[in-house]
Amino acid sequence: MRITDVRIRKVNDEGKMKAVASVTFDDEFVVHDIKVIEGQNGFFIAMPSRKMGEGDFRDIAHPLTSETRNRIKDAIFEAYDKALEWKGEAEPENRADEASIANGEAAETIGA
Repeated sequence: MRITDVRIRKVNDEGKMKAVASVTFDDEFVVHDIKVIEGQNGFFIAMPSRKMGEGDFRDIAHPLTSETRNRIKDAIFEAYDKALEWKGEAEPENRADEASIANGEAAETIGA
């Protein structure tokens, strides 16, 4: 599968959640509500989830391999960085990884 589009829907200046992303695969399938969160050790993504009982959350959609998760994360971080540039803000210093694809300019293949 290829990541063909990443959209950042919201960027917060306050709080730990900084953005919400939608990722499109092969121009045919989209996953909404992937959160960009600033943690103690840098930025990370949280897949869409649903509350199951008392405080437990379960992912609704998620990658099955760490390689796929990293590709999705990289694409989201690149789109997030571009959103910050458009707002005239600097890139966060403690962001964990550099993005590996150009959102909207290239597509990254996921899986075999």
